[in-house]
Amino acid sequence: QDKHGVLPVDHGAPRRNLCCLAEAATMNIFRLCGDMLHLGSIMLLIFKLQRSKNCTGVSCRMQEMYAMVFCFRYLDLFWSFISLYNSVMKIIFITTTIYLVYMMRFKTPVCQTYERSNDSFKYEIYLLAPCAVLGLIFADEYKIPDILWSMSIWLESVAILPQLMMMQKGREVENLTSDFVGCLGAYRAFYILNWIYRYFAEDYVNWIGWVGGLIQTALYCDFFYYFAKSKWYGSKLVLPGAS
Repeated sequence: QDKHGVLPVDHGAPRRNLCCLAEAATMNIFRLCGDMLHLGSIMLLIFKLQRSKNCTGVSCRMQEMYAMVFCFRYLDLFWSFISLYNSVMKIIFITTTIYLVYMMRFKTPVCQTYERSNDSFKYEIYLLAPCAVLGLIFADEYKIPDILWSMSIWLESVAILPQLMMMQKGREVENLTSDFVGCLGAYRAFYILNWIYRYFAEDYVNWIGWVGGLIQTALYCDFFYYFAKSKWYGSKLVLPGAS
């Protein structure tokens, strides 16, 4: 399940790619909204960092995970062309996410406000190895592009964890930061609607993507309760402290 298109058919292409020619051409309102919300979340975060010169409350470690997700998933940029939309979206997601990591790690004065002590979730210890194993188990073929593609699905499903844990430590969340996370969650919600629509309209089935998406959505549920509550009452988002 390549959110912005898949590899075209070619000789020796993995079964995942052979059966998904229609995926590249398939577009519906749910998928488009999901893509725009995901793109909007990244642009909102770049705007916040550029305007305020401050990345307090933002997890660089989550951005590092998303950079790996996009690099692993979009390796096909080197050997295939689906459409201009497809290629441009992939390049934007890769470059903007790497740029966010650069800003928070190295670009002054933004990097001077990075809360390293609060952004302490060790994804390289707790998540990378399990996601790599799942990627290997569920890959269509034991080829590096397929294994990395599969790994990216599982890695994306838990990529929000560093940000959620960082927000819980700080408890009070800045509006732009909460809106950024809210857009990320809404993007996934629209992709679930896209899958439901395609299941009934096209008999589309993608168990790996569905399970990964449901895990990701489940991780957002608690955040969305407090996010919706803060918007309803017009107050700043305050999360319960870690017990």
